[in-house]
Amino acid sequence: MTTVKKYLSLVKFSHTIFAMPFAMIGLVLGLMAVDAGQQAATKPWWQTLILVVLCMVFARSAAMAFNRWLDAKFDALNPRTAIREIPAGILKADSVLLFTISCSLLFILCTYFINPLCFYLSPIALFVVLGYSYTKRFTPLCHLILGLGLSLAPIGAYLAVTGAFALLPIFFSVAVICWVSGFDIIYALQDEAFDKANKLYSIPAALGAAKALRVSEVLHLVSTACVVAAGVYGHFHWLYWIGVAVFAGMLVYQHSIVKPNDLRRVNLAFMTANGIASVVFAVFVIADMYVQAALSN
Repeated sequence: MTTVKKYLSLVKFSHTIFAMPFAMIGLVLGLMAVDAGQQAATKPWWQTLILVVLCMVFARSAAMAFNRWLDAKFDALNPRTAIREIPAGILKADSVLLFTISCSLLFILCTYFINPLCFYLSPIALFVVLGYSYTKRFTPLCHLILGLGLSLAPIGAYLAVTGAFALLPIFFSVAVICWVSGFDIIYALQDEAFDKANKLYSIPAALGAAKALRVSEVLHLVSTACVVAAGVYGHFHWLYWIGVAVFAGMLVYQHSIVKPNDLRRVNLAFMTANGIASVVFAVFVIADMYVQAALSN
């Protein structure tokens, strides 16, 4: 159990709270499309649910472990990250790399049991989520690549149910790209000086804290616009709009507590506000879909 705890800490398992709720939205959207006769199910819903959850866990674990392995040298130099498992000597680099490879293979195996389309797309998904770790070495747009990786959750879950693309899950995926990119910029404010000193790229390092926060605000405005557009396009009802209000409120809240000259509450904005935003939003979106489905039967 001690070893398990070490690896759970390595991959920050609690951060699964960001993308998993949006995966559940994509999953339920797929189930509703099947029930409405718009799509055909690829397998029983409970099998798909289990496989989607496993895919989320394995893909995210592979991405986080790879990031820790690749950035071990920089983590050791940064006082904020020197306590991480590899630089602190808690886990060996080779073991972390083996863990990354194992999780990647397990992710691909799970997609094989979902449907052919998910299986064929799995290497592309891995390329995105693993490739993010390199981007801070050559572009300040690395935050958008992280957002792209997490945005695969609603689309991937929908594909797992139906084996086909649709527009509505894409609205949610674009919302995730902008939402995640925005809060990752806020998180990166902590390393602005370190990134500049070590020739690493980020929006804060490129623009400074004040302008970086403005970029984050714009991204969060676009994210909010996307969930509003999804609500209109998907003909959602009042429960959905409560979820939108909470989601937007949490975005406003995190910008109200983080200032260019005051980063004391970055972690509160990063983990608490965004955790609430994703979970509560997903609960209301899914509840809205099931209430409307029950009323229509």
